[in-house]
Amino acid sequence: MKVMTALFGPTDAIERAELLREAGASGVFTFEGPFDVFTPLVLASTVKGLDVMSNVAIALPRNPIQLAHQANDLQLLTEGRFTLGLGTQIRAQIEKRYGAEFDRPVARMKEMVGALRAIFATWNTGERLDFRGEYYRHTLMTPTFVPGPNPFGPPPIYLGALGPRLTRATAEVADGLLVMPFGSKRFLQETTLPAVREGLTAAGRSEDDFAVVPEIIVSVGSEKDPDHTSTRMLLAFYGSTPAYRPVLDAHGWGDLQPELNTMSKQGRWQEMATLIDDEILHTIAACGTLAEVAAHIRDRVEGVSDRICLYQPGPIAVDALAEIVDALS
Repeated sequence: MKVMTALFGPTDAIERAELLREAGASGVFTFEGPFDVFTPLVLASTVKGLDVMSNVAIALPRNPIQLAHQANDLQLLTEGRFTLGLGTQIRAQIEKRYGAEFDRPVARMKEMVGALRAIFATWNTGERLDFRGEYYRHTLMTPTFVPGPNPFGPPPIYLGALGPRLTRATAEVADGLLVMPFGSKRFLQETTLPAVREGLTAAGRSEDDFAVVPEIIVSVGSEKDPDHTSTRMLLAFYGSTPAYRPVLDAHGWGDLQPELNTMSKQGRWQEMATLIDDEILHTIAACGTLAEVAAHIRDRVEGVSDRICLYQPGPIAVDALAEIVDALS
């Protein structure tokens, strides 16, 4: 099984990428957090033999031309080892933090993928750019702005999705699905994969042409945090968001979501963590000893994917990561 794990910022991206490669990781990814999502990947591209991926870059505030240039450059720098992972985020973040529009996010994401493919086709084949959608319109590409054919081809486009509508749409238009880390084996099997199959069928596509990449929250026991408090806080944060209620509903925990949401608005973050009991913790996150973490991961993704992304509330020691990778090999 191929294991990808996180870079947390630009200042140590090269050093950490080298250490992760030595630990057996197949690749590294970044997320749209306190630092730019692409800068660490540019730095990590200097480390040979690692796949790199944005997991995820928030798409809706960005323009397809901007994203296409960033993705094309990273595909060149990594010699074909880059994956452009995109996500929608939630309405409050898009409208209040980014100051962008969020209406009809599923339709926007589908059109974003179409626009990117049209731009990549123009650069790689020389065909005239003529993309006319409801949200994006690209009809001019003069030679000055054409990078030319990428010797490694256009990068694959993966979308992060949780709800069935976006999951179906992802299977229709993208190259792969990034399964959100706030999830469970039951939700993956009973909600995510059926939606993937529906999307592939609707588009006349084969499962062989589509990647499903689960991301799993990992929490290794330590003396500093023996009760996995940091992971409980992370799950409480996710669980407070209405978009993630379906995962809780799948296990009969849906009533917890509005309670966590109310507490988050009151700033009661530490107290929220106490509502994440052991059953919730061990269902959603891979917790415990290194062997227990590896066993949870294998059980969740067996028969689904040969590649995973490890989501860490905080950086796992490199030697511990190496043991997990060995156990999954």
